[in-house]
Amino acid sequence: MFLLTLLSLLATPVIRNEDPIPVYKTGDNMAWASKNYNDKDWSETRGNTSDKIFWSRTQLDFRPVENELIPLGLQIDSFGAFEVYWDGILIGKNGQLPKNGNPEIPGSECSYYRIPDHLISPGLHTIAMRSSQSLHADVQRSIGFSINNYTTLITRPLITMAYMNLMAGAFLIAAVYYFFLYLHSKRRQKDILIFATICLLFFTLLIMEYLKFHVVIPYSEFFIRLEIIGWLTFANALLVPWYFMIQFNFRHGKWLMLALLLTLLGLYWFNYGHYDLTARLYSLAMLIAAFIVVLNGILQKEKGGFIALAALLASALVNKLVVYDFGLFISFTIIVLSMLYLHSIRTSVIEAEHQNAVLLSSRLQLELLKKNIQPHFLRNTLTSMMDWVEESPKDGARFIQALATEFDIMNEISEQTLIPVTKELELCRQHISVMGFRKEMNYIWEEKGIDETQLIPPAVIHTLLENGITHSEPLSGNMIQFILHYSVSKEAHQYTFETVAKNRQIMTDRTGGNGFKYIKARLTESYGQNWTFNSGSTENGWRSIIQILK
Repeated sequence: MFLLTLLSLLATPVIRNEDPIPVYKTGDNMAWASKNYNDKDWSETRGNTSDKIFWSRTQLDFRPVENELIPLGLQIDSFGAFEVYWDGILIGKNGQLPKNGNPEIPGSECSYYRIPDHLISPGLHTIAMRSSQSLHADVQRSIGFSINNYTTLITRPLITMAYMNLMAGAFLIAAVYYFFLYLHSKRRQKDILIFATICLLFFTLLIMEYLKFHVVIPYSEFFIRLEIIGWLTFANALLVPWYFMIQFNFRHGKWLMLALLLTLLGLYWFNYGHYDLTARLYSLAMLIAAFIVVLNGILQKEKGGFIALAALLASALVNKLVVYDFGLFISFTIIVLSMLYLHSIRTSVIEAEHQNAVLLSSRLQLELLKKNIQPHFLRNTLTSMMDWVEESPKDGARFIQALATEFDIMNEISEQTLIPVTKELELCRQHISVMGFRKEMNYIWEEKGIDETQLIPPAVIHTLLENGITHSEPLSGNMIQFILHYSVSKEAHQYTFETVAKNRQIMTDRTGGNGFKYIKARLTESYGQNWTFNSGSTENGWRSIIQILK
């Protein structure tokens, strides 16, 4: 496509005066179609012709025409309904001029006509157009002419459209894929949704830009398509920097997005009606905002920063060197490819984090099982069990039942990430029963405000209970009390675990051992960074607070 465009620009032009200036006159006289009519008193501006018929005349100075350009075609870009006369001979019509009280039937903005072979010769030729522009009488749009081989004029837009349709199809497939990926992802990543939206908007932009080759658009609706293209470009100019902000962890994203939004609205306000200029300025604002984000990402040593910078530089260079209609899509495709690369990097990081999480989960499962099958615990428990069975078979049976139940629960929850809080509390009660028999101590368990619908990582309260048993000395009456209190606020769910006892001397400067590491690892596994954990001594013993942020 680009090669065809380049060859077209390098080819020897058919006409010497490459920017012919038409002259206008309001009225209707068929003599004005003549090649040799004297139009020196005509105006170079059309003015507001309302619903009247007007004529335009344009002089073309032909070079000798090469045989390969025959048959010759004429492309006219103009508003209105009109008849086209070449040296006084009618060669085509576009739309229908008002006639006998019937209103104008608008023609399309771009139309093609074959120039009869016998009317082609070096020298001056006259294009006369009998026109009306009643539906946009106040729009002063110039008339554009392009002369080339007729077959080339007809097929070149089709070739361009084929390439653009291929590109549009690729963006549509990407949009659908990433929308599905977002909908079926547990994490619902915002960058995936933004990228899918960008691809869908760009697909729509391509379709709207080349819609004129799919359907005939009357000139009266010409600006509607341009307005839609402008808003699509506006949306993408916002979303592309936003995507980079997420990928490169830009800290001042809200302020930059606000500044970008205000800039785009200002460009729209001050350049309303200048559609191509506005779209170019939108793209420039997008590139500047993206450059700021990417350069900041490079300073932060984010992965993929130099790739994104290279893509933005290439995009800016393409916009500078290539005609805008093609440069916009080529440059944007380069940016999207860099975004895909960044997404692949992010996906690999997420996959690595997932693998680490799986390994962590496996280690935590093993740690949970080790907590109750370590040799020291089993030896002391079985020794105590033998004594109880000998001294009091009935209590010994209860001891055995409590230990078996605790092991059953441990086995049940060991492979789970979250369990019902009721299951956690049952585990704690069984452990208190086991330790009460083993240490022959009066442990008291109390619960306040428990919401039985909540889920919690397995054995975190159990671990706090174990620490309380291990590192506390009983009060009078050989008693230690444990109190679990649940509360909820707008910000977080909170579990407060209190051990009412005397703290052993070794706990005075205690900052947390393997038990605390286990609790923090379990909280991170289930809630990421959305949690807090604090633990310390109090006048009455020890207090630990777990907050799960909403």
